[in-house]
Amino acid sequence: MDEESYATDNDRFYQDYLRGELDAVAYQLFSMKPLTGRNLEFMAELHQEFMAEYIEPMWLPSAVNLIERHRQKGDKLVVITATNRFVVEPIVKRFDIDELICSEPEVIDNIYTGNLVDEPCMGEGKVSKINRWLAADSTGLSLDDAYFYSDSHNDLPLLNLVKNPVAVDPDEKLQAFAEQNNWQVLSLR
Repeated sequence: MDEESYATDNDRFYQDYLRGELDAVAYQLFSMKPLTGRNLEFMAELHQEFMAEYIEPMWLPSAVNLIERHRQKGDKLVVITATNRFVVEPIVKRFDIDELICSEPEVIDNIYTGNLVDEPCMGEGKVSKINRWLAADSTGLSLDDAYFYSDSHNDLPLLNLVKNPVAVDPDEKLQAFAEQNNWQVLSLR
């Protein structure tokens, strides 16, 4: 891929995201371009390098501690994120969390196609996906006592549904909304 062109497009999508004007489908297809035509095993090897070089150095012990507090209370741990499965699944596994709801890249014959399966897991898409996940759960889980942690105002649809919304190192819009609504605000940095 042309690194300069990709960076320019990524910056444009990021500005749309900050304004709350992101075209979720277009962004997901853009973010999956580097996967297109690559097989799962090759990409898994690259992801190991990515984990070692980029993720491990910014690992936050405070995030691990927060997760462990919920685990010790017996809470069901679920990560719901707009990030696609290729990028986020190894990170979620590193946290020892089994449940992941995310944007799904299409795979045919062990090769990423560059397409998206289902709707993006962003904004209202997160609400739709968590509701479908809850409906499929046979243990009777609900959002009644759920916590949802987010750093983005784009997650307001789901934050507004849970009993315990928490703004974590929030963007300016989420910070203001959290303060107006007396939500917990915390930093993990």
